[in-house]
Amino acid sequence: MANIKTALIIGGGIAGPVTALALRKAGIEATVHEAYPSSAQGVGGTLMVAPNGLDALRIIGADEAVRAIGLPITRMVMANGRGKSVGEFPGLPGMPPSLLIWRSELCRVLHRHAAAHGVSIEYGKRLIGIDQTATGITARFSDGSNASADVLIGADGIRSAVRMLIDPQAPGPQYTGLLGFGGRAMGSGAIGRPGAMHFVHGKHAFLGHWMEPDGSAMWFGNLPHPTPLTAAEARAVPAAQWLETLREVYRDDVPGGALLAHTSPEQLLVTGAGEILPPVPHWHRGRMVLVGDAAHAPSSSSGQGASLAMESAIQLARCLRDLPDVATAFLAYERLRRPRVEKVAADAARTNNRKASGPVAKAMFSLLMPIAMKTFFTPEKMFGSLHGYRIDWDDVVTA
Repeated sequence: MANIKTALIIGGGIAGPVTALALRKAGIEATVHEAYPSSAQGVGGTLMVAPNGLDALRIIGADEAVRAIGLPITRMVMANGRGKSVGEFPGLPGMPPSLLIWRSELCRVLHRHAAAHGVSIEYGKRLIGIDQTATGITARFSDGSNASADVLIGADGIRSAVRMLIDPQAPGPQYTGLLGFGGRAMGSGAIGRPGAMHFVHGKHAFLGHWMEPDGSAMWFGNLPHPTPLTAAEARAVPAAQWLETLREVYRDDVPGGALLAHTSPEQLLVTGAGEILPPVPHWHRGRMVLVGDAAHAPSSSSGQGASLAMESAIQLARCLRDLPDVATAFLAYERLRRPRVEKVAADAARTNNRKASGPVAKAMFSLLMPIAMKTFFTPEKMFGSLHGYRIDWDDVVTA
């Protein structure tokens, strides 16, 4: 059994509290240090927690709390911009549906669950440096305080400070060529089955939509754009101006045209540049290691960012629990995780290319998808190994 008894977790988003809970289950005391003065209340759009992510949450006892705030998605419907369905994926037999959740709500629930199980979360703790020795590591924060433990875990997202401490030459996020938007449309006439997520490859841009219990339609879109804009930069543009652009882009699409026409500036959500993290050469150094988006951040097209972070948190805790030293544990963790997360990221990158493609490529997609659905794009082949991934908590990790 490893001699790891304490851990510092940098970052209090999704990966941070899940990692802390998993470590606590493994007998390791962990404190979460979040740079911002409060949790992510009201920040971010929606995300998907897939069956594999829910199973990871089950291990730390958080799955039911998360189910209570999610909208179950029981099928995915692919369509072209003329409103014609070109493929449909029902849920896989024996697996729960994926959940559509607001990121801020997921963070709130995970923070509350972590606190209820004895995890300390400290806010206003922006990491500025570390000191490490052969026996421990100390984090230094911008408020002048510091904290020490056996290991330090970077759960601080796609712009991870810990990643740069591990490797100053590490790659940063790359722009996907797409800006993200979303909104709520009232009275648009859009039709969707309850529990269905619709993905529409329109003439000029991609759009997804689903129906809310109150009858409104929620949508999200990816707008091809030559230059990246941060969320703050994109939100500095008046919402009415963005709506004018989006309405022109989706004007001829079904139901995109109607959805945008019935979205008010007050109901427009602007998320900024879509980003993806290239393969990170070094996940760990000394007593530091990365988890979640700090190590592997596929684009939102994967629908797996949160779920992969949850899986990695559980696997890291198992490795620190079972292996005799930090170096061996970190190597085993990377061996368990890297092939899976890099495959998901590569698949998502190909999806981004389709979203950013021109009208001819989109027309070819509409023609070929029905054929593919009858041959090799079956739900089991597409999602079986992805959604069916399960971690045996009780199985002992070996070097």
